[in-house]
Amino acid sequence: MTTAIVKPQWSPLTIALMVVGFIVFWPVGLAVLGYILWGEKFGGSAEKAQGYWNKGMSWCTSGKHRRNGFGQSYGFTSSGNAAFDEYRSEQLRRLEEERARLDAEIDAFHEYMANLNKAKDREEFDRFMNERRGNRQGYGDQNNNDQNNGWSNNG
Repeated sequence: MTTAIVKPQWSPLTIALMVVGFIVFWPVGLAVLGYILWGEKFGGSAEKAQGYWNKGMSWCTSGKHRRNGFGQSYGFTSSGNAAFDEYRSEQLRRLEEERARLDAEIDAFHEYMANLNKAKDREEFDRFMNERRGNRQGYGDQNNNDQNNGWSNNG
């Protein structure tokens, strides 16, 4: 038996609370709606809640689902077949070595691309500076050439 004042069911009281919740602040109305729909699962008897908890924990701790955030397993349970367990551990070790090798290649490629971009930037900068120096030197020579060719500003 549930001792809650507001039971998780469709009643005039829960509907009114939901409507008032949506009017005052919409997340409150959404929480009341969630309580109405799924409250029996979470607010029901202690035995029922413990059953849901145990079911979830058994799924999370079974060997098939035990993985860290990077997709690597951290402890499979025994399958009962020693030959298969040995084969599985050998294959997982081989895959981890291959993954480490691929990660090293990725790092080397990123370093190569960084060096390539740095060299390209250096080349563009040197070309810009050479053009700029050339324009400065050519500016004075251009005035002398114009005056020698009869192109003067005096008329």
